[in-house]
Amino acid sequence: MKRKIELLAPGGDIDSIKAAIVAGADAVYCGLDKFNARNRATNISSDDLNGILRLAHKHKCQVFLTLNILITENEIPAFTGVLNKLVNTSIDGIIVQDLGMFYLLAKYFKRLKIHASTQFTTHNEGQVKFLSKLAAERVNLSRELNIDEIKALTLVAHQNNILTEVFVHGSNCISFSGQCYMSSVHGGNSGNRGRCSQPCRDQYLTTAEGKNFPLNLKDNSAFTDLKELSDAGVDSLKIEGRIKKFHYVYTVVEAWRKQLTRFYSEDKLTEGTNALRKVFNRDFTNDYLKGEITKNMFIDNPRDNSAIYLSEINGGLSEASLEKAKGDVYDERTEIITSVEKQIAQLSIAKAPLQIFFSGIHGSPLKVLVTTPDTSYEVFSEVNLSDTGTEVLNQEVLLKRFKILNETEYLIERVDLQDLHPNVYLPFKELTAIKKKLLFILNDSREYIEPIAVPVLKKLESSNIKPKLSVLISSAEDLYLTDETSATIYFQLPDSIKNSMEEFVDLFKTNTGLIPWFPSIIIGEDYRATVEFLDRLKPKCIVTNNTGIAFEAFKKGISWIAGPQLNTINSFSLLCLKENFNCSGAFISNEISKMQMQGIKKPDDFELFYSIFHPIVLMTSRQCLFHQVTGCWKDAMDETCIPGCARTASTTNMKNTSFVIEKSKGSFNTIYNDINFLNTDIVADLPGFYSGLMVDLRDIKTGTKTGMDKAGTIRLFENMLNGAAESKKELEQTIYPTTKGQYKKGI
Repeated sequence: MKRKIELLAPGGDIDSIKAAIVAGADAVYCGLDKFNARNRATNISSDDLNGILRLAHKHKCQVFLTLNILITENEIPAFTGVLNKLVNTSIDGIIVQDLGMFYLLAKYFKRLKIHASTQFTTHNEGQVKFLSKLAAERVNLSRELNIDEIKALTLVAHQNNILTEVFVHGSNCISFSGQCYMSSVHGGNSGNRGRCSQPCRDQYLTTAEGKNFPLNLKDNSAFTDLKELSDAGVDSLKIEGRIKKFHYVYTVVEAWRKQLTRFYSEDKLTEGTNALRKVFNRDFTNDYLKGEITKNMFIDNPRDNSAIYLSEINGGLSEASLEKAKGDVYDERTEIITSVEKQIAQLSIAKAPLQIFFSGIHGSPLKVLVTTPDTSYEVFSEVNLSDTGTEVLNQEVLLKRFKILNETEYLIERVDLQDLHPNVYLPFKELTAIKKKLLFILNDSREYIEPIAVPVLKKLESSNIKPKLSVLISSAEDLYLTDETSATIYFQLPDSIKNSMEEFVDLFKTNTGLIPWFPSIIIGEDYRATVEFLDRLKPKCIVTNNTGIAFEAFKKGISWIAGPQLNTINSFSLLCLKENFNCSGAFISNEISKMQMQGIKKPDDFELFYSIFHPIVLMTSRQCLFHQVTGCWKDAMDETCIPGCARTASTTNMKNTSFVIEKSKGSFNTIYNDINFLNTDIVADLPGFYSGLMVDLRDIKTGTKTGMDKAGTIRLFENMLNGAAESKKELEQTIYPTTKGQYKKGI
């Protein structure tokens, strides 16, 4: 008998959750109306959650809750309040991204099962081990991985008692999830806060390749790859779509359920995707999964492709054929909607009614009989009823003492005191003990957990520390700067060093003062080569934007600093890094504002860093972004593209905002903002807060001009940190235009 794989469906609202259940989902993932990465979805209220849990579990469907955004310092009390409620529900898992939330869940809310969100960008084995140390039970792997990479990571995950999820249907992001800041920088709607406005799918000025939507990918569909996913050992197949409607969810889940059933019973698959094309799609691709990153993954139209597809298979894209196809699609969807509405109308998320009967006389125990639609049971007090006490047991007192039962999957419908003798008393602690017994039974034999008070971290003491300047470079031509300044020099390593290992080992051994700076994305063989690089170099200190390399540094006893793309924005994230991985310091994310920084409390013997000047990374992509912009003679990326290609281009949207596309040798394609970030205010705004302030002098050509060579630019920043008069003004006149919008807006 074949191993069963979980089918995991999106639940953006109550109707979608019901639709997923009736279509055959094994589990649904949904968000509350706050703290989740799909603010554009309707989501569900806290009041509805227990009813949803009861409904889902009755149909043998698990429910996972998405709390997968970055949490700012002032939100932590509200967040822990949510966790205190969830810990006494039957929720099957909590999906998170924020390192501070991993820390809180693992330390204070151990009953809740932790799932790592796709926003955590998990793509190498070190990251899986990193998550294992944080008590994660499941990880959603990056969408960009191929089947061999998925298989290798699933093996490592299983060796570390972690399950793996893989997205198998729905939207493809052009950027690695969790590493996109385009919406944040342009509009203040951070993808790491669930507010992505999808500027990548906007229309752009027609490119040299004649494309109007150059960053728009087809939807992901692994519908015909089920056998390969099963052979890879994947535990869960995840369907994207929490902002989609219920009829979409039903149609896609039903198609996948039929595919799984046929695979289990006949060892065969349905090859066609017609059922999936009945609802919204941008056409389909499985090229990431196949490891074939091609031009064919793009589609120059972000709208629904259903009618176009139907028209094409019916003879061509004539105007008459397309109009008929639109009508046919509309009619078919109307039928689907009507059918699904009838099915989900029979499902209710109402809580189960609870009736409570109290009885007893002086000198006897209090008897509490509880009845539900499914069962009944009795609970007795340990102490006998008395004729004296603090409060007589009447309707008002008992409702007050037992109203917490309404926070379960049940709702008190009736409280009957007919067989309770009047004017009887019972100590409050006895009523509390009975309440806990009832909660234990109603919560499937789970002990009730009293609200956990998460410790309030101590405030930072005022410090006279003067921040030290650091500089980031990425070219051997800039090594002369080590003789020009006393600033710490970081050297950015590319995403892939497997073909240039000797070159980089020699570079760092020759220039012993350099500190290696590791990128955010390091996959497969490149990850293993980077680990070998650490073994050979044995550096004293590194900066890493990748948690897999952080794990390796921790295991090897290498001092390490968390880079800015680890998205660190709260005190508990810092504690997580220090206590679990012996991290010595962290860059605070450039996404947050001055006000959001001020509440952060750093651990003892821990340093904080911040980048005050840099080209703004908007996204990193595994796809070739030149295909649609300037063109490329290759139809697909091959083994020479990452190590050998070095190109730049730009593209401009209809609002006349330009973006720089940059590909350096050894690295993935990256999109940068056309204007660099410069924040000179932070020196005066947060004195003594940061141990180090960094300037990024890599050769990224943007619209920002620097009217001085690199050595001169460093001197200007040094003068500013030393308090030289007019240095701030001189910097802002020398480097222009710039922005510090994120520092003002935050997330």
